[in-house]
Amino acid sequence: MWYFRRRMWWVLLLIGCSMPNTLVQAEMYVAGQVGVTLPQSLSNVEVSDPSIGLPSGSTFSNLDLQTSVMYGAKLGYYFESLKWLGVETEVFNTTPHVKQQPITVTVPGSPSFTINPAGSYLRVLTWAPINLVVRYQMGKFEPYAGVGMGIFFSRLKDAGSNDSTSSTSVGLNTQVGLRYRVTNNVALFGEWKFNHARLGFDAAPNAFTNADATYNAHHLVFGVGYHF
Repeated sequence: MWYFRRRMWWVLLLIGCSMPNTLVQAEMYVAGQVGVTLPQSLSNVEVSDPSIGLPSGSTFSNLDLQTSVMYGAKLGYYFESLKWLGVETEVFNTTPHVKQQPITVTVPGSPSFTINPAGSYLRVLTWAPINLVVRYQMGKFEPYAGVGMGIFFSRLKDAGSNDSTSSTSVGLNTQVGLRYRVTNNVALFGEWKFNHARLGFDAAPNAFTNADATYNAHHLVFGVGYHF
């Protein structure tokens, strides 16, 4: 996490220090985005459910997630007084389901053992209330970078039943992209995003124990924006 934060702040600093001297009109924009989510495994998985012999401090091995389609939208504005600086809000949805896989269970004071449950459906809706975005304008091309807080609304559903559990967590949302102005108002863009959050799920009857896990995901995104 700290590696990505340091890299993102260096990108922001370099682009901010290289802002253009020519004045351009401040603008608002809306955009749609679609792409692919390349999630890392859920890691540092802590579980507890004394009713089935999992006391506090029990853990699961990392849980592999599936590649998923993502889609969403964004709304942003570049300031009049600072042409290179803007703010943006965005929301996007993805479904990196938990694969069926062997899971090593570690219980304090007892030997580890392996289980092989069915996979689970995982949906993550990410809302970034405010991204701080900087850009560098080079004619029709605009490289840009942004960073902000992400609020992650996730739901985990058992593949073999209707039981589900949900989580709302605060984490990190970052982006680096390149925008191409087709016209003064229409732009195409490609973007890389990175998300980091600690998801916490409450127990659900007959399906899930209390669980906390670290969620890291990369997103490769393409989109179309309209600039006012």
